[in-house]
Amino acid sequence: MKTVLIIGGTGLTGKKLTRLLLADKRYQHVKLLVRKPMDIIYEKLEQIPYDFDSPDYNKIVADELFCCLGTTIKNAGSKKAFYQVDYEYVLQTAQVAYKYGCRKFAMVSSMGANKKSMFFYNKTKGEIEEAVTKIGFESCLIFRPSLLLGHRSHVRFGESIAQIVLPKIAFLLPQKYRPIQSKSVAAAMQLVMNADYKGVCIFESNEIAVIAAGPQ
Repeated sequence: MKTVLIIGGTGLTGKKLTRLLLADKRYQHVKLLVRKPMDIIYEKLEQIPYDFDSPDYNKIVADELFCCLGTTIKNAGSKKAFYQVDYEYVLQTAQVAYKYGCRKFAMVSSMGANKKSMFFYNKTKGEIEEAVTKIGFESCLIFRPSLLLGHRSHVRFGESIAQIVLPKIAFLLPQKYRPIQSKSVAAAMQLVMNADYKGVCIFESNEIAVIAAGPQ
């Protein structure tokens, strides 16, 4: 059985993924790096208070690493603060995990991620994708969902409107651009991590939905 480490485990997708892995008998130890522990208790769950600005690298030891860490420029307060979370914290953790023996890595990125994008958000996502692919993981699994549906602890006005409107017109959109449930992203991450994927694998939103749905 395996030990898994999750960063961003208290977020929209991270919470769903955490509960899936806690119920998965292939994992004997589920570790979360958190600022504030969630109000859940499981025998195999370890919630580790963690400061990314003063990292304790001994905490970043696992067989597999899932990254659901991410913010917005608005919530972060500035482009610099956003970049620190979505690029620096992610890359730092992935590099250290690999150094300590982790060989399988999965992360939530975003539809439209492109290091050459004129949009700062998409550009940052593209840059972190490229950076983690160079670390050397046996499996580097990148998920690019479209608009994530689900209950957020922090309401984002634009996204809350989109979550109401877009599902009603989703049938008009190409599958790749349709909103997707956060639980579907979490399910796809769990399934792919435990399948025989090697090297760098990128999954667009429509592919994520198909994987999460399972055999038809």
